[in-house]
Amino acid sequence: MLLQAAAAALRQTLSPPLRAILFKSLALTVALLALLWFALTRLLSSYLQGHPFGAEHPILEGFAYFLVGAGLLVPLFFMLPAVSALVAGFFLDDAAEIVERTDFSHDPPGQALPLGRALLYGLRFAGLSLVVNLAALLLVFVPVVNLVAFFTANAYLLGREYFEMAAARFRPTPEAAQMRVENRLTVLAAGALMAALLLVPVLNLLTPLFGIALMVHVHKRLAARSLSAPERLGRIR
Repeated sequence: MLLQAAAAALRQTLSPPLRAILFKSLALTVALLALLWFALTRLLSSYLQGHPFGAEHPILEGFAYFLVGAGLLVPLFFMLPAVSALVAGFFLDDAAEIVERTDFSHDPPGQALPLGRALLYGLRFAGLSLVVNLAALLLVFVPVVNLVAFFTANAYLLGREYFEMAAARFRPTPEAAQMRVENRLTVLAAGALMAALLLVPVLNLLTPLFGIALMVHVHKRLAARSLSAPERLGRIR
């Protein structure tokens, strides 16, 4: 079930109906990462300029600026899940509506979340993800352990938050959370697929849109599986 959902989500992510949203999400993701990189480099540059080392060794100071800028690519990698969360919250309903309309045309459509609520989901997830991934960043000099911590934490976070965002289009928030708990292994496995995508350079920029499409499929399939025989019969009629 999960592999079928992942294949369908990947197909949807690259399909013409989602292409416009894909370009927008890529542009927003890159812009947010660039903004973070600029802010961090300015902050560290200000620190170096105020340090006596810079005045005494201008050539070494320039080299230090270069190292700082390049070195910040590592923390940006750990911040990508938080950026992904913000982008997902912004494009959630537009992307989910297309996936539902094209792959589940016979089902009732979901209800769009109010923009404020969708962004609140994204901000909550981004804040939590930022804290967790900054903690994983502290392990950057511990090979293997840092990647395991990054992968495990994000498999759980991405699975939980993306699933609840997709499910909230069809059911109240507490019910969406309960459904996630009842299917925790499936949701965690879906989150692991998304966390694995985060580890692939360039392709990790597809995470927000792929995550939305994937969790729409996972929620729909779990909801259909949970229907009792009478309910399914009623739906057919």
